Amino acid sequence: MGGGETRRVRREERGAAAVEFALVVPLLLLILFGIISYGYLLSFRQALSQGAAEGARAAAVSTMTTSTARSAAALGALNDALDLYGVSCSGGSLVKGGATVGTCSLTVAACSNDASAQCATLAVVYEYGAHPLLPDIPLVPTPDELRYSAVARVS
Repeated sequence: MGGGETRRVRREERGAAAVEFALVVPLLLLILFGIISYGYLLSFRQALSQGAAEGARAAAVSTMTTSTARSAAALGALNDALDLYGVSCSGGSLVKGGATVGTCSLTVAACSNDASAQCATLAVVYEYGAHPLLPDIPLVPTPDELRYSAVARVS
């Protein structure tokens, strides 16, 4: 191969790397933002689960026996868990930025496995499909709702 042929091949390949980069970058960005979106969704899902468990526990161990005091203890624990995401429970509704995004409820009733004991159940439903925490990313499916409930025996 002479020097002229080598220069010609190099000139023809000069923009190939840029074209390959332009073709691959959208796929890499889709994967990257999909990972970020799912990570944030899973983090929020864990906060909902933890908040429901902590709220039920707070209601169950509350030294106050009135339903208002138990509700206040439960909702305080739930709100602490969801505060990072700007979500709070107020009056039976989950609220984010002034908009209702789901429901939350506390019930204290006979335990399903022992009718002689009382159990506190905190149920939380977040309508994620209608109120996602991050903008939708094409081709990345997300759940319509996140639903959790936790039960703790009242001591």
